[in-house]
Amino acid sequence: MRYGFGIDLGGTTVKLAYFDETGRLLDKWEIPTDTSDGGSRILGDIAGAVLGYLERNAIPRECIVGLGIGVPGPVDKNGNVNRCINLGWGVFNVEKELSDLTGLPVKAGNDANVAALGECWMGGGKGCSSMILATLGTGVGGGIIIDGKILCGAQGAGGEIGHMVLDPEEQDVCGCGKRGCVEQYCSATGIVRTAKKYLASCDTPSTLRALEKLTCKDVFDAAAAADAAATAILDTVYDCMAQFVANLCAVLNPETVVLGGGVSKAGQPLIDGVRARLGKYIYYACADTPVVLAQLGNDAGAYGAFKLVLDR
Repeated sequence: MRYGFGIDLGGTTVKLAYFDETGRLLDKWEIPTDTSDGGSRILGDIAGAVLGYLERNAIPRECIVGLGIGVPGPVDKNGNVNRCINLGWGVFNVEKELSDLTGLPVKAGNDANVAALGECWMGGGKGCSSMILATLGTGVGGGIIIDGKILCGAQGAGGEIGHMVLDPEEQDVCGCGKRGCVEQYCSATGIVRTAKKYLASCDTPSTLRALEKLTCKDVFDAAAAADAAATAILDTVYDCMAQFVANLCAVLNPETVVLGGGVSKAGQPLIDGVRARLGKYIYYACADTPVVLAQLGNDAGAYGAFKLVLDR
């Protein structure tokens, strides 16, 4: 039996997990992400955590297939990172540097793409060879798996599905500098934005009006309680999500579309809302594409990172 590590590198913490080659998660823990001095200590801290784990548990190196790592920024097929702004990193080969520090094989990928690989392997897309993960959180990220492999793109920016344009007439600017991006409508932030615009445009009674700080969860909770305004807001949101999913399916024709991120905590009502509107937009040959919830939660990145190195 072979073993290895999956590492999900975030701006605040590094999530580390130890797996066997069947994909069974045997152990997991976290260490802080030290972003001081341009993030110069991060890889050394990760190497220390991995090597310390092997030593403490008397695990021989010959049993270790290597370690995979998901990085919050573009990573090309050769392991070159092209700036990770929230880590302070510039351009360098993360695979070579981490391999030199640990003496183990290393494979790296963009964190969202790696999470998609994890969901495809052991989560919502298990059993599929092609899958799209859309992570609906503060923003909208994602990953595309084709024939079991990550679609990373020429510059490592494949899978930036949150910046597809849904409304070219949009006046507000997205965080990326464009207007009308999926992220402006389908993220948690976008749902709150839609809710505020709706409430300002009408006088429909709503429990949402009494809230000092409106959240995405508030909108879903109010809709579940039959609040008319919240229901109307989510009608708009689900329509945008259905257009988004239909466009993805027309280009990639995946076996399944998996919805993850904080918004996916809304559960089955989210899936039902998108599915109910999908028929208006989806290309007929893709009409039966399943839309499902992600299953691995915060562990998706670790699973996918280990799969990266397992497949190297």
